[in-house]
Amino acid sequence: MLIPRLIRRGGAVVAAAALVAGLGACSGAGAGSSSAAKTLTIANVLDNNSFDPTQLNIGNQMQYWSPVVDTLLTRDKSNKLQPSLATAWKYDPTRTVLNLKLKSGVKFTDGTPFDASVVRANLTNLAAGTGQNSYMSQSVTTYQIVSPTEINLKLKTPDPGLIDYLASVGGVMASPKSLKSPTVATTPVGSGPYVLDKAGTVVGSTYTYTRNTGYWNAAAFPYDKIVIKPMTDLTARLNALKSGQLNAALTDTNSLADAKRTGLTVNTTPVNWNGLLLMDRDGKLVPALKDVRVRQAINYAFDREAILKNVSHSEGALTTQIFNVAGDGYDKSLDGRYNYDVAKAKQLLTEAGYGDGFTITMPEAANFAQYNAIITQQLAAIAITVKWVKVPANAVIPEILSGKYPVAFMTLGSQSAWQDIQKAVTRKSPWNPLKAGDPRLDKLLAAAQTAPEAQLPAAMKAVSKWLVDQAWFAPWYRENSVFLSDSRTAVAMQAYNVAPGISSFSPKE
Repeated sequence: MLIPRLIRRGGAVVAAAALVAGLGACSGAGAGSSSAAKTLTIANVLDNNSFDPTQLNIGNQMQYWSPVVDTLLTRDKSNKLQPSLATAWKYDPTRTVLNLKLKSGVKFTDGTPFDASVVRANLTNLAAGTGQNSYMSQSVTTYQIVSPTEINLKLKTPDPGLIDYLASVGGVMASPKSLKSPTVATTPVGSGPYVLDKAGTVVGSTYTYTRNTGYWNAAAFPYDKIVIKPMTDLTARLNALKSGQLNAALTDTNSLADAKRTGLTVNTTPVNWNGLLLMDRDGKLVPALKDVRVRQAINYAFDREAILKNVSHSEGALTTQIFNVAGDGYDKSLDGRYNYDVAKAKQLLTEAGYGDGFTITMPEAANFAQYNAIITQQLAAIAITVKWVKVPANAVIPEILSGKYPVAFMTLGSQSAWQDIQKAVTRKSPWNPLKAGDPRLDKLLAAAQTAPEAQLPAAMKAVSKWLVDQAWFAPWYRENSVFLSDSRTAVAMQAYNVAPGISSFSPKE
């Protein structure tokens, strides 16, 4: 099947040049400067949304808050959980009481000591918040402070994702005095390796961080200064990298050839999956989608290999499942479930009584324009007509989550299996906007939630197999996120995040 080769492009050259010029010599990343070796300057594709711990996000925005706060746990370069402010953790046999041993002697930058009461204050604050990650601590019902350096988190029912959350937004610790401060969104008060330099920070342009003197783990953070610049324009980021004004930046697969020609280092990680959200599994908007054979037909209709090659330059791996390859729910054997087969797709539609096809409505956003023609073409080949509704690029996610559309294209990140389940699979999940459910799935989720630790991977794989067999989604491939760095900067990519945190950067020897 011929796939239109549609390339994602950066913004206008004039706008890009203006942004690069705006970086100026003050970035500290210029080659040959003695201060440059002690300064890390990176570009981020998004601006910071907030420093309020209840509003923190993962993904690209993690880079803004990871310099200033510690988390209870952390992940090493192999994605293994490691101690941080919590030095040890252990569940009881029922997996409803999580015991945490805590580091002593740590203070926040306002002088407040870190202890068990601080853990309670932060987790209850997050659970009561309105941010998209408030669920990360909502399974905790009771906090038992054993001592200043020990706390028990008691749950009504097991939460297989809780430990993972403690290495992410769920484990962020800020000074309790700052949590209800009127400046909480703009003035972080953490115990992290750096502090926000207000004098060197201009919201929307530059965020500067300097060392937190006396930080307990300073050796793990080799830079004296961190500078993060929100730059939405891809061309601007590339030009700034090539001219030495940046040390590193997230780009995309279309930048690879240029990056290699100019000597930049290509770092990749397969976090996001690209494909269709088949949200109307109960047939509320399009009755045909209630039939599993129709959803399976849509999966067979796409030439995943050709799309990966022509749109993403073969930077990624074909998949039919939503779970991260580094997580406990990924099953490699499932990735061959739906090979490209138009005849099979047509047969399934005919068996379901939809051989003459039907129409679906999908949101059309400029930031996904390279996929729209492909979706139209390949679904038309099995008599499914797409009616596109234009939506602003910055409104595509709210539109998808509004419940107005039966199907949508999305590039969706994935972390641990249980986190992905909470995000997109349960009846309450935000990425399940039509609140579809199935008693058979409910039973599998309940089994996964209560499974002993040794049996948890098998239980998660059973959930993944059900989702694939029932075609709740139509993933095409897991695209490599591309993070470019200069010759002086080493980057360790993370399995659960498209943009590496500050601990992932170091000067090359």
